[in-house]
Amino acid sequence: MCGIVCYSGKNAAKDVILEGLERLEYRGYDSAGLSVIEKGKLFTAKRSGKLSNLKLALLDHPLEANIGIGHIRWATHGAPTDLNAHPHLSNDKNIALVHNGIIENFHELKEKLIKEGYHFTSSTDTEVIAVLLEKYYEGDLLEAVKKVRKILKGSYALGIIAQSEPDRLVCVRCESPLVMGLAGGDVLVASDIPSILKYTNKLIYLENGDLLDVKDGYQIYDIDDNKVDREIKEVSWSLEAASKEGFDHFMEKEIFEQPRAIEDCLRNKLVDGKIDLGDASFTKEELRNFNKVYIVACGTASYAGNIGKYAIEKFAQIPVVNELASEFRYNNHFIDEKTLLILVSQSGETADTLAALREGKRKKATTLVVTNVLASSIDREADKSVYCLAGPEIAVASTKAYTTQVMSLYILALDFALKLKKITEKEVEEILKEVSKLPGKIQEILDNTDPIKEFANEIKDASSVFYIGRGLDYYSVIEGALKLKEVSYIHSEALAAGELKHGTLALIEEGSPVIAVATQENIMDKTFSNIEEVRARGAKVFTICGENAEKLENVSYKSYKLPQTIDSLYPILAVIPEQLLAYYTSGAKGLDVDKPRNLAKSVTVE
Repeated sequence: MCGIVCYSGKNAAKDVILEGLERLEYRGYDSAGLSVIEKGKLFTAKRSGKLSNLKLALLDHPLEANIGIGHIRWATHGAPTDLNAHPHLSNDKNIALVHNGIIENFHELKEKLIKEGYHFTSSTDTEVIAVLLEKYYEGDLLEAVKKVRKILKGSYALGIIAQSEPDRLVCVRCESPLVMGLAGGDVLVASDIPSILKYTNKLIYLENGDLLDVKDGYQIYDIDDNKVDREIKEVSWSLEAASKEGFDHFMEKEIFEQPRAIEDCLRNKLVDGKIDLGDASFTKEELRNFNKVYIVACGTASYAGNIGKYAIEKFAQIPVVNELASEFRYNNHFIDEKTLLILVSQSGETADTLAALREGKRKKATTLVVTNVLASSIDREADKSVYCLAGPEIAVASTKAYTTQVMSLYILALDFALKLKKITEKEVEEILKEVSKLPGKIQEILDNTDPIKEFANEIKDASSVFYIGRGLDYYSVIEGALKLKEVSYIHSEALAAGELKHGTLALIEEGSPVIAVATQENIMDKTFSNIEEVRARGAKVFTICGENAEKLENVSYKSYKLPQTIDSLYPILAVIPEQLLAYYTSGAKGLDVDKPRNLAKSVTVE
C-alpha cells in the first residue's frame, strides 16, 4: 500500500528520503511528499502523481536538513490530490506526520476536534492524528505520541517530526510494518527493507505496538510504554529480493499477504463488530426499490462475482444475474432506473467493465463498484464504491484482490440482508464471528504447503488438468483452473462435477490429473460419486476438502484438508491451495510467474 521513509543522521535527509521512496515505487502509489526541518523551520512539499513531480517541485529548494519524513500514498481516504498527499500538518504547522494504514475511528475523532475549534484541509483519516498531536503537545513530542496512540483505533505506521524539536524523530508501529536501519549514528525507518539497504544491512524489525524515539541515539518502547531492546539483525538480500520481502516472486508474496489483506478489508467495513459501509450503503427503501440486480466483471473479478451472486441470493434473498462485462454491453435489455448494477474490478480501469458502467448509467441504473484502487476511473464514475484495500498487486495473476473482492461482496450481501430483515442481527453476528477467524485459517494453509508443492511437481508436465466441483465449489474451481492456465500454460478445464457425463468424461484417461474441491456438506455425496467416476477411468484425483470429509481421502490419489469453517465461507479458504498449486507448478516449469505471456495486469482495452 503506502510507503514511509524517515531519516535522522549526518546526510542530506531529502536525498536519503527521495531515494528510499524510489525503492518503494513497486508498491504502487498516487502521490508523494516529504517534510524536513531546515535551519529550525519545518519545510513540507507534496505532489499528486509520480515521484518525479515531487522531485521537480524540490529543484528550487537545495535542502540541507539532516532529519525528515517521506511518503508515497496509495489512496484509501480522499482522492489522490496535493492536499490529500502526505505529510499532514497540525493546525499550528508545528508537527508533520506520515501514515500507513487506516484509522477506524477517525470520523468521531474529527467531529469532536471540529467542535473544539480545530480545522481540516484534507479528506484523509491521517490529518486527524496530526491535529490530535497538536492538542496533546506540551513541548514533548514523545509524550504527545504516547497519549494519542491510546486514542487511535485501527492499523497505522507513523513517522513524526516537530519544528519545536528539530533533532527528534518519533515512529510508531501498530499492525502496519516498519523496519529500522542503523548506519553508524544514522537511523533510517521505512515500510520496506529496500529503502534502507543502500545504507546498511543492520536492521531492527519493530514489533507490533513498538514506539521508536530517535534523539541522541534511539530508544524503543513497547505497547505499554516500557523501554525494550530489540535484536539487531544483518541481512544479505539484494534490492530486488528485498522488494519482494524475501519471497521469490510477487505472486508468492501476494498469496502470503492474504491474511493481512482480509484483515484490512474487514477493518474498513466493520465498526465494533458490526457492518458499517458508510457512504457505500443503501437504505432499506433504496434496496426495496431495486427490482433487478446485476454483478458485472471480467476474468477473476467475474468469478468473485459468482460468489457475490450466491451470497446476495442466500442471505438477502434477492435474485442476481452475474454477467461478463464484455457481453453485458450487448445484452442488457432490462436495465433501467430500478436496476442495481454492481461492478467488480481490481484496477478500476478494466475497459469492458468501465464500458458496462457507463452503459448502465446511460440507462439510469444505480451503480456500485467493488474495486481495489481508490480514485480509479470506475471509482470516480460510480454512484457508490466499496474498497477491497488489498494493497497493490504487482503479479499479473490476481490472488489477494480476488479474496478481498469475495470478502467485500459477502459483507455487502449481509448488509443488504440486515436492511431487508431477511436475517437477524444474531445470525449476522455468528457469521461475522466465523469471518473474523478466516485470516488465521488462511495462515494455517500457508504454513502447510508441502503437499501442494508435491502435487505441483507431479502435474508440471501434464497436457491437461481438469477441475471439478459442485455448487459453491464449482465457483472455486473456475478460479483455480484460471490460475493454473494463466501462470503454467497448462490447458485446464473447470466444470460442474455433475456435467462430467455430458461430454468431458470422454477426455479422462489413465493418469489424468483432476483437482476436486469438495467442501459443501449438502452435496458431499454427489461430489463423492463424481470423484468415483473419474477415478474409475484412471484419473489421479487431488481433493481439496473440508475437515469432515474423511471418506473423500479414501477415493483420492492425494487430498488436502482445509481448516473448518461454515460452508458459505469455504470459497475463501478453498482458493488458497489452488493459487499455491498454480504458483508452484509454474515455478516447477521454470516460467516467469509474475509476467505470464500475452497477459497484462490492467486490461485497459476491449
